[in-house]
Amino acid sequence: MDLNQDNYRAGDIVYVIYRNPHTYDVANVQEAAVVNNPEAPGELALFLYETYFPLDSNIAVYASEGEAERAYHDVFGSPDTEGHQLW
Repeated sequence: MDLNQDNYRAGDIVYVIYRNPHTYDVANVQEAAVVNNPEAPGELALFLYETYFPLDSNIAVYASEGEAERAYHDVFGSPDTEGHQLW
């Protein structure tokens, strides 16, 4: 996981571990796009689910889906075949 904005460019595709805001005990790996932040010119943001998120240390960002899946496994245990936590 690399949080330095200098390592990203608008248009990059990255992967994040995203918690469902309506069901907090559900998390999965999601693809996100790095974009120019429309609310802060000169800064980058993550675009996920039609929402802009700051590209900062509050969101774990991974360069590959495999890296994100390994981190997910380390934190949440073994996901089922669709990447969702088994409860």
